Amino acid sequence: MFNNLLSVNKIVHNLNFVRFINNNVTSITKIHREIYTRMYPTKVVLSNGASINIRYHEPRKIIRLPLNMSLLSEEERKLRLEKRKPKRKIKVSDTLEDNFNAKKYLKYIKK
Repeated sequence: MFNNLLSVNKIVHNLNFVRFINNNVTSITKIHREIYTRMYPTKVVLSNGASINIRYHEPRKIIRLPLNMSLLSEEERKLRLEKRKPKRKIKVSDTLEDNFNAKKYLKYIKK
């Protein structure tokens, strides 16, 4: 079947012998390297919110690029800086009246 496809391609080009080299042809042979690097599929999120898929040398799911603060407006810059500050913890103190008497249930404990 592969030979038939090559012959069709040769006929289309007016009987000129044209060699079609693409990624399928090169994948037949091995990669001639001493060290094989493992690449992991990773999603990169750009500062404008767009995302692209890349191959990365470390196994990560997502990489987020930093935001350039000088390109933001004054209002957006203030909002971003407020989000970076640590949030204050709200202390809630509820006082519960405890009228539990443990001596009342001593008769149910087996010795």
